[in-house]
Amino acid sequence: MPPTPRSARGGPLHGGRSSTSPAPPAVRPRRVVTDRRGGSSHPPYDTFNLGGHVGDDAGDVAANRARLARELGVPGDRLVWMDQVHGTGVAVVDGPVDGPLTATDAVVTRTPGLVLCVLVADCVPVLLADPVAGVVAAVHAGREGVRAGVVPATLAAMARFGSRPADTTALLGPAVCGADYEVPRAMQAEVARVAPAAAVRTRKGTPGLDLRAGLAELMTRAGVAQVVHDPRCTVEDRRLFSHRRDGVTGRQAGVTWLG
Repeated sequence: MPPTPRSARGGPLHGGRSSTSPAPPAVRPRRVVTDRRGGSSHPPYDTFNLGGHVGDDAGDVAANRARLARELGVPGDRLVWMDQVHGTGVAVVDGPVDGPLTATDAVVTRTPGLVLCVLVADCVPVLLADPVAGVVAAVHAGREGVRAGVVPATLAAMARFGSRPADTTALLGPAVCGADYEVPRAMQAEVARVAPAAAVRTRKGTPGLDLRAGLAELMTRAGVAQVVHDPRCTVEDRRLFSHRRDGVTGRQAGVTWLG
């Protein structure tokens, strides 16, 4: 059973089309993925680092987050951040939140203008939208999240607001690709038991994981109407942050909101 969702009150940008279904302009889902260019941070966080937990100067992170809010045309307090822990915790928010949501890897809202942010540097940012029900969600899906079921838990939380998979679309943002994600065979098997399509061979011929392929399989099985991939690999594209490539580094963000 998926966990019960909690409630909480309170670089150049790359947009993705959220749905082909018509929706009132006031609640049209929007999605954006940032990259590492054009911010205030210094090496090794250069330059548009949005992660406040990676050792970067707090003032630089604040300046970058303020720039993100300006680019999106929203007040800074409308950005909702998570304290991501590679789990299945889902929070539902209906207003601004003071600080990051504790131990949360997915956040859901139906409040227009509230911007949900997921931080990544190899894991998959999953941006979900149901324009019919007027619900959006941002999900942090790494290896453990895929295995434990963070996306099904998020779809279940969205369903509490009338969302249906048949009306839902997903954007899978840039992440480490299967060719560059080498894992032990036992670890590959753990994920493949949940999402068989995730099991691949790396460019070296060793066991690997393609998390986006696994997530697409899971969502198609759940009846999600459309799954769109951003094909960029974080390890290969140096305009993106990659923990696997660089170790100490920053975080880009996938964001979604009803605009």
